[in-house]
Amino acid sequence: MERTLNVQGMSCGHCKMSVEGALKNLDGVSSAEVNLESGNVNVAYDESKVTLDAMKDAIEEQGYDVEE
Repeated sequence: MERTLNVQGMSCGHCKMSVEGALKNLDGVSSAEVNLESGNVNVAYDESKVTLDAMKDAIEEQGYDVEE
């Protein structure tokens, strides 16, 4: 399954690496790609292994806000 999350506060390469790394560390996330211009993260994941809340928590732990 794929989902696009709107993440506030990402502005640089370090932000991109932090968010992608946090998501990729979750069991069930196969890919995460940040688009800094749009402020979005495209995530491909196995919904039987990882929840949307877990992905949001991982991003928020890096210091960014996720908007629905």
